[in-house]
Amino acid sequence: MDTGRVGPACEPSGPAGEPAPAAGGPSPCRAREVLRRVGDKWSVLAIDLLGQGTMRFTELHRAIDGITARMLTVTLRGLERDGIVTRTIHPVIPPRVEYTLTPMGRTLLDTIGQLVNWTDTHLPEIQAAQAAYDAKHASP
Repeated sequence: MDTGRVGPACEPSGPAGEPAPAAGGPSPCRAREVLRRVGDKWSVLAIDLLGQGTMRFTELHRAIDGITARMLTVTLRGLERDGIVTRTIHPVIPPRVEYTLTPMGRTLLDTIGQLVNWTDTHLPEIQAAQAAYDAKHASP
């Protein structure tokens, strides 16, 4: 029976208590680490916006409702570290910093676009389910 689980949670079984790598492939723990970054709400929104083209930090900050400058910085650094985003600093005063998707980052656009479209399509149903749940679990 398929439970939908990918495998055991990063259990220490390798040397020095580290998770054992999967035979012939990357560690499931490493994949989970990358998925945690590209799947978080701020990364999804940033990648979706950058799919429209190169953007400056301030443009991204204005376009992503509710994100703090600090959280945007952390998100973009993580995406840059993973090779999904490129950061370019132009030597002008004041410095101009631009972000763009790398070719690998662009490969995420179809998947993220489908997720964003699914959310837009089902938002009324999700909101109705949330309201029903909240009403059912409200304190008397």
